[in-house]
Amino acid sequence: MVRINRLCSGLPATVLAKVETFNPGHSTKDRMALKMIEDAEAAGLLQPGYTIIEGTSGNTGMGLAMAAVVKGYRCIFTTTDKQSREKVDALRALGAEVVVCPTNVDPEDPRSYYSVSSRLALETPHSWKANQYDNLSNRQAHFEQTGPEIWEQTEGRVTHLVVGVGTGGTISGTARYLKSKNPNIKVWGIDTYGSVFKKYKETGVFDKQEIYPYVTEGIGEDFLPANVDFSLIDLFEKVTDRDAALMTRRIAREEGIFAGNSAGAAMAGLLQLGGQLKSGDVVVVIFHDHGTRYLNKMFNDAWMRERGYLSDTADDAAGLVLRRGTQPLVKVGHWETIGEAVAKMRKHQISQLPVQDAEGNWVGSLSERKLLQKLLSHPDLSAEQVAPHMEPPFPHVEASTKVQRLIPLIRPDSEAIMVHLPDGSWHILTQHDLLSAFL
Repeated sequence: MVRINRLCSGLPATVLAKVETFNPGHSTKDRMALKMIEDAEAAGLLQPGYTIIEGTSGNTGMGLAMAAVVKGYRCIFTTTDKQSREKVDALRALGAEVVVCPTNVDPEDPRSYYSVSSRLALETPHSWKANQYDNLSNRQAHFEQTGPEIWEQTEGRVTHLVVGVGTGGTISGTARYLKSKNPNIKVWGIDTYGSVFKKYKETGVFDKQEIYPYVTEGIGEDFLPANVDFSLIDLFEKVTDRDAALMTRRIAREEGIFAGNSAGAAMAGLLQLGGQLKSGDVVVVIFHDHGTRYLNKMFNDAWMRERGYLSDTADDAAGLVLRRGTQPLVKVGHWETIGEAVAKMRKHQISQLPVQDAEGNWVGSLSERKLLQKLLSHPDLSAEQVAPHMEPPFPHVEASTKVQRLIPLIRPDSEAIMVHLPDGSWHILTQHDLLSAFL
């Protein structure tokens, strides 16, 4: 369990990531893969010499394949052509046979990876299909393992669980355990555009008009898996492919955690819902898998640009902030001394500081150039409080403000701009940052 710091600096809650990449196959699916195999063995459905067959986006197949190597089973997996090449290569490296099927077909279509895996199970003698979507051993694994771990690791203080929903096993099993301990825990499921989950939860209607191809891996479905217990999920939040991909990269660059695409979706969804959190809340977000499975996709600039997720130039305030990197804002209180303010400028190698009052309001600003002029005339100024010597606050803009509207805000009497991002965090833009928009 790792605290998320920079990405959630604007939220009142404590946010913790349950980093599942430490499992042997580097994903949370290892838990349910082994559980499904062991339950099938106990029921006599899986016996020595059998072949394990499954439709998988990659991670469940990885867990099944590793267990199969140890236990002596053969594996055949079907997957879709939208899955990363790294996932397919990893499955083959473990000796599995992989059949790649088209993404943009109905589940009932004989070409879908669901249908192909079912056909292979019928045609292959002495085979067992794991059926992770409807095999309830999936969610039972998380009831027995993931839920208790989160409860113990947070010492029972967890108030919110945030999980990307695919098969539904992780969120449903974990939620059932946590709600058995505290029924007031909120469970938020992260969905993607092109998936049916959110509308079904809110209306009870399975709407095929909601279904269309999407890029995000590991979450969302075009049918209703038996493992999804909608009664345990308080709400669903949809996240765009672009936002999920960009957040996947931000997790690595701002938190130092190399996680996969569904982690990006989960974090983006949490920030979209951040207004519902309050001080004292403890949020646990599950990071399902490892970033190495997405090196040629979300972590590849060319792939991102092809889909319009990255541009060579930033055209709004948020783009400039993200391009530079969202470092925590350095600020100074109006009660602090000029000497303390100058020390912060030196330590962080910055030329401007926003000034806050005790209530957290932006009440003024300091600039290196103007402070130097004052200190040359009054060397003893360093011991005095900031308040009498601060300049007016920097202009405030929202994240969507276009670059062209930012330029007039940089003036001799106001050398920076403050940007408010959707996650609640504040950031500074300078003349140098604006110049980078045109280079």
